[in-house]
Amino acid sequence: MVESRSDPSRWTCRSVLGSFSMSSRETAAGSRDRSMRKYTTRTAPGDVLARVVRFDIAVLALAAASVVACGGATHQKGATQQTKDKPEAAQLADAATPSHVTSWPASWPFAAGTKDSESRRGTIVTDAAIATRIGADVLAGGGNAVDAAVAAAFGLAVAYPTAGNIGGGGFLVARSAGVSYALDFRETAPAAATRDMYLGSDGKATANARDGWLSVGVPGSVAGLWEAWSRLGSKRKTWADLLAPAIALADQGFVVDAAFVKTITRVQGRLAKFPASAALFLPNGAPPPIGSTWRNPDLANVLRRVAAEGARGFYEGQVADTLAHRMKESGGLITADDLKGYRAKWRTPIEFEYRGRRIVGMPPPSSGAVTIELIAHLLSNWDLSALGWHSAEHIHVVAEAMRRAFAARNATLGDPDFVNNPLSELLSPSWAQKQAATMRLDHATPTSELFPHRAPAPPEGTHTTHLAAVDEAGTAVVLTTTVNDWYGSAVTVPGLGFVLNDEMDDFATVPGTPNTFGLVQGEPNAIAPGKRMLSSMSPTIVLDAAGQPAMLLGAAGGSLIITTVFEELSNVVDFAFLPGDAVRAPRFHQQDLPDVLFFERHGLDDGVVQALEAMGHVARYSEHTSDAPAIGRVGDAWQGAAEPRREGSLSLGLGL
Repeated sequence: MVESRSDPSRWTCRSVLGSFSMSSRETAAGSRDRSMRKYTTRTAPGDVLARVVRFDIAVLALAAASVVACGGATHQKGATQQTKDKPEAAQLADAATPSHVTSWPASWPFAAGTKDSESRRGTIVTDAAIATRIGADVLAGGGNAVDAAVAAAFGLAVAYPTAGNIGGGGFLVARSAGVSYALDFRETAPAAATRDMYLGSDGKATANARDGWLSVGVPGSVAGLWEAWSRLGSKRKTWADLLAPAIALADQGFVVDAAFVKTITRVQGRLAKFPASAALFLPNGAPPPIGSTWRNPDLANVLRRVAAEGARGFYEGQVADTLAHRMKESGGLITADDLKGYRAKWRTPIEFEYRGRRIVGMPPPSSGAVTIELIAHLLSNWDLSALGWHSAEHIHVVAEAMRRAFAARNATLGDPDFVNNPLSELLSPSWAQKQAATMRLDHATPTSELFPHRAPAPPEGTHTTHLAAVDEAGTAVVLTTTVNDWYGSAVTVPGLGFVLNDEMDDFATVPGTPNTFGLVQGEPNAIAPGKRMLSSMSPTIVLDAAGQPAMLLGAAGGSLIITTVFEELSNVVDFAFLPGDAVRAPRFHQQDLPDVLFFERHGLDDGVVQALEAMGHVARYSEHTSDAPAIGRVGDAWQGAAEPRREGSLSLGLGL
């Protein structure tokens, strides 16, 4: 439990993740409940720095690196010896006692201590209230977490088409009956794709890598959802049962709200270029009016075929033939054979330790778990809580670890069916030792100095959506799916009613040049027929000492997904944040290139920003970094944390 001391800004956690009361709340971006601004106090940054700088930096870095070799974060191994030697109760006490947590900036709009939902029987959270309610109904009706996630994902395809989809792809991580699962339903390059298909005469990538029919990878979402249900669904709910709510929603429609209109307005010019998209999303040449009813009968018909025939209803027959025909007449590459040959793949999850927690994540072609593990390896050398949450020293050390992890990610990773990912090398103590020796505690190291020949990785599109679900039996699912940019390629398939992805831009379309997110990636992520593009999607499950799910994490936001997931993890593990506070807390982001430390507007005090700039960081604010709803376990109950930055995000728990 969490007890308030005489000072209401101080907390003592008596479980790994805290304690909460039953409630449910739909959040709206910009809500400004400030009822609990203070969190706790911390050691002053100057006190920590004064102690640190007495040591020779090089000796300190070498000593820190030695810690990794002797047992920091470890890949595919048990807990460190120091942790294993402690009784479990002592481990939990260590993890739960807040030591040096700070107050949030006074101008930060999201208050600490706000609760969304809590339940002992099951919880689900998504980026769209309609989809959350669909999933909650499935849980309440006897379905398990996988059933709920599948139903909610189809609901997102209808109600949140800017990212929810059947025309994109994604990843799923699950934990059921003590076994971890990782499902890859990432899009693939069509058979006719070539390495330099987007190389312009000026040596840069052409715009058709991001817009239009030529930017589309073979969709994987329907195959992935079918595979997840087939293997892990309860079977108390039929496949058709899970699609029925989405079909009804597409047929009958839903009331248009401001959030829906905002997503369309953001890319109105792109959607207007394609007649089917304009007809669906811009009736009378503008987004549908707030308060009107928006329907998508063509999508309802597609979903009926999928409900009746399973994945085959999408990848073969009328739907596949229509898609292939439209592709051919519009200059796209996907054929009926590409669709028929698509397969979702079960892969071995990445598992590693971070401060006594076991982290389960998605392996390549997701770069998420690998990059998070690289960050964790480096930061296991430092007691982050002693630096003070969001002190300049804390942010500096984490950003330097992020920089090095992203450089390794962008230079080496790709589809494991096509490239040999050097995971044993990257995740070894020797890699961490080498990188730690380059980290200075008093100054940022420019990427150009560390990696003089690095080129930026291609930017990933920001429009992804993440959901999490857990049921009474403890089965946990995290699912992240995307069409890449807002409304993907901006193409809606005529007669089918769904938006197609523009995931081909997630390849290194011109290796060594930046993509939509500024990432500069190398040859391992170059285009090849049938290949899956590298992704930052990071569905992640955190296990407790008994191997049971304790946190369900993931995010939307391109390359910022990785850093957001690590920060939420660290907020709880290193600073004893409650799960809801871990989501609401200000975020920052550093990748290798561009060499910029981004932070959310109002997320850092001016003094911290000035201190970071004095250390050599190029600091810039960002209005919106990522969306990262989460679920955390507290004792025998689950707390869902909706994303306050995403209007309409909703967490619901079943009644106690």
